[in-house]
Amino acid sequence: MIRMSVNRVLPLLLLLVVFASCSRKYKIEGSSSVTSLDGKMLFLKTLQNGEWVAIDSAEVIHGLFKMDGPADSVVMVTVYMDGEGLMPLVLEKGKIEVSISNSQLLAKGTPLNDKLYEFIDKRNTMEIKIEELERKEARMVLDGANLEDVHAQLTKEGETLIKDMNDYVKQFITDNFENVLGPSVFMMMCSALPYPVMTPQIEDIMRTAPQVFKESPLVKDFLSKAKENMKLIEERRRMQQNASSTTPQN
Repeated sequence: MIRMSVNRVLPLLLLLVVFASCSRKYKIEGSSSVTSLDGKMLFLKTLQNGEWVAIDSAEVIHGLFKMDGPADSVVMVTVYMDGEGLMPLVLEKGKIEVSISNSQLLAKGTPLNDKLYEFIDKRNTMEIKIEELERKEARMVLDGANLEDVHAQLTKEGETLIKDMNDYVKQFITDNFENVLGPSVFMMMCSALPYPVMTPQIEDIMRTAPQVFKESPLVKDFLSKAKENMKLIEERRRMQQNASSTTPQN
């Protein structure tokens, strides 16, 4: 029988613990070409119980900043400066390269950050194409095209582009139902609404969403408020219908 002394086993176990803890760390290496950021503090904040809580920070020195810490779980955070949110970031194990410039915000180097910023880049490209339609209409009219024909053509193009973008966002959320990207991008989409409400797109997403997605704190809170607002809207509609039906006809 092979025996190993306690004196030999303990150092081995301690070494394994050290290796395991080192492998579950995030390391952020950031660069900025925005001169006004020099000397500023950047904070990583995450939303906890409705409040933004700072979990790490670094000073930008000569356009560079670094952060590192344990990554026992994957967390969605926002890079903040002076109370202003600059960019989303997935805090996960590995080396994360962050780049801040006047024209681009980018985080790469880890699986979920790569996936998130590929999504943001493609969605931004789609939005630019939609915004360009107005300028395209002006150019076509100046070139002598009939205004009504141009408007009809570009309205159809715009509807197609918007549908393509909505389908892309929905598919991305669906593909990431069970990691932090799904709920986060869902909330980005919902932030464009004036107030929480159930739209056909949201209802379509929720039809196939697993329970883990529905139970995400941000998603759960949004759905609760959206359903309350839908009840209020329905009640107001009924009151208006009742009022119109009881109004004497001249």
